[in-house]
Amino acid sequence: MAQAAPAPAAATAVSPQASAAVKELLDAMDVRRMMIASFAEMEKALPQMMRAQMTAVINADPAASDEKKKAAMAKVEQVLPGAAEAINRMFRDPALLDDMMAEIGPLYARNYSVAELKELTAFYRTPLGQKMLALSPRLAAESMAAGQRVVAPRLNGLMLEVMQNAQAK
Repeated sequence: MAQAAPAPAAATAVSPQASAAVKELLDAMDVRRMMIASFAEMEKALPQMMRAQMTAVINADPAASDEKKKAAMAKVEQVLPGAAEAINRMFRDPALLDDMMAEIGPLYARNYSVAELKELTAFYRTPLGQKMLALSPRLAAESMAAGQRVVAPRLNGLMLEVMQNAQAK
């Protein structure tokens, strides 16, 4: 299910000024707290997302009988709590936050100038910037749920088409 992300292309050295500006920005954004809140939102949504995805896969198999689909769904319901808990433990691991922070800093340094980083920091310290940060985890979770609602029916149709094409060959 998970794949390793590709390494960033030619990581360039980050200047001390950029490192300091990124640290200020990430502090202003309260990125650690935001990641914890985002992970908590993902934990809440995860079982339903996993259930929906597995249901789509099972139902897209035109060769499976209703009985076979029912048995497959029963198996999903049996393993889903354990799988979700294992993923949730990963989200709660403090080392995950440390690793994410180590990756995020250089991203900002490579994509923004020191002046832009300072402007972003100033914005995130305003009331509007703080409101944006406060709403971000919930908006991200709601956006993922909306994406699931929009993509799932299309994915179901696509998987059905792929399965029918595979059987026709």
